[in-house]
Order: sequence, then C-alpha cells, then structure tokens
Amino acid sequence: MSRTQQTPAMYQRNALAPSLLAAAVLFVAPALLESDWFLAVRFVATILGLIIGWFAVQARHWWWVPVFLAIAVIWNPVFPFEFAGPIWSGAQVAAAFVFLAAGATIKVRREG
Repeated sequence: MSRTQQTPAMYQRNALAPSLLAAAVLFVAPALLESDWFLAVRFVATILGLIIGWFAVQARHWWWVPVFLAIAVIWNPVFPFEFAGPIWSGAQVAAAFVFLAAGATIKVRREG
C-alpha cells in the first residue's frame, strides 16, 4: 500500500482565530449593551482589531488597516464614545461580519 504525501498549504491565515473570537463576542454584544459586561466587549473588539490590523500590515493587505483602526477608535474602552440605540446594536453585528471577512481574506504565503 503506498502512502501519498499531502502537500502543505501554501498560505497561512494568522488573522482567522482572532477574528472568529472577536466575531463571537460582537454577535453577543447587543445583548450586553446595557450591562457592565459591555466594557469587556470594548476591550476585546479594540485589542483584537489592532492585532488583526497588524496581521493585515504583515500580509500587505493595506485596505484593512484603516478599517481596523476605525474599529479600535470606535470601540476603545479608554475614551469611549457613548453610542446607543438600534444603530449601535447594528454596528456590533456589522463589525462582527467585518472581522469574519478579514479573517477569511488576510493570508500570507507560507515560508519554505
């Protein structure tokens, strides 16, 4: 019986795991808007947004950088914007989809 060797993947998606985590938190965020837990949502969105932005820089996907800088500014917990209402709830879900899209498209060629 002969074994065939599998060829390794040519690309790696470093932003996929953090984007999945951020998307999961942001999908739950509308339920947490009026609670103390929303501060944790702000921290997660900001920190993971900056991490994914850095992965975009490393992958030379420059178009993602301003998107994640905007997310980091809007969701920042240090100087928070006091948004409310259905538009802010919708922004949580929209940002989750942005994180998923970035995680799926940011990739770098695997070395050696």
